[in-house]
Amino acid sequence: MSRRDAYEGDGPLVVASASGEVLRHPEAGGHLLTALEQRRASRFHHESGRIDFTAAHILVRLCAARLLGIPAAGLTLAQHCPGCGTDEHGKPYLIGLPDVHVSLSHTRGVVAAAAGWQPVGIDVELPQRGGPAVGVAERVLTEGELHQVRAQADPSRAFLRQWVRKEAMIKIGRATLDTLDRLDLSALPPDVEGDAPLRSRHEDLHVLDWRDAPHLPDHRDGPGRSAPQDRAGRAVEAGASVCAVSTRPPVPAHAAVFAG
Repeated sequence: MSRRDAYEGDGPLVVASASGEVLRHPEAGGHLLTALEQRRASRFHHESGRIDFTAAHILVRLCAARLLGIPAAGLTLAQHCPGCGTDEHGKPYLIGLPDVHVSLSHTRGVVAAAAGWQPVGIDVELPQRGGPAVGVAERVLTEGELHQVRAQADPSRAFLRQWVRKEAMIKIGRATLDTLDRLDLSALPPDVEGDAPLRSRHEDLHVLDWRDAPHLPDHRDGPGRSAPQDRAGRAVEAGASVCAVSTRPPVPAHAAVFAG
């Protein structure tokens, strides 16, 4: 990518994409990753995990590069966990750019990233075959959220929406895994309807929910895959659920990030 003008919008840039699409970007390549990131990628037992990890770490650089108007190769990503002191995981950041906030996420064949001048958190998840494990919802949802989820035609999809919201809240520092059952988001709409992103508010935070288009990622295509079903046995859309939260309205930026 040649140098282009820096992004002049107010809110953070957010994007979700198939892992394969990221890896086909002209700037993409393993050379963007640090030695530590390359070692972490190599530890995945399955190549699919390595691909998703790599794509997420490239996408967050592409997103930050669009924010700053510079090539992605000029950015160095690191992570740090203040709890255990390791650089193997934890909150991501760009070395030498303390004013830029970034976040990333990856699931089976789909990745998401965010970059902005304000704190931002993003999460992406695909539906699990059979829905969430028994007891998970009771451990992470409030009573109000449980009632809301169980009242939906597709409780698994409604749970997934609340889950990505809560994961995004963790990444922006408004919750921890131990406090999820005390973070009540039941005032938010239960899920996205149709293709349009859903904007809402939680306290001082702007919440952007959307559903990534369903697809079979390049490295997972194959026979024997069946569409998930709701409790009435009807096929439901298998697109990933994505949520971004920030103190300013997040800006969907797929076209800007993937422009040549």
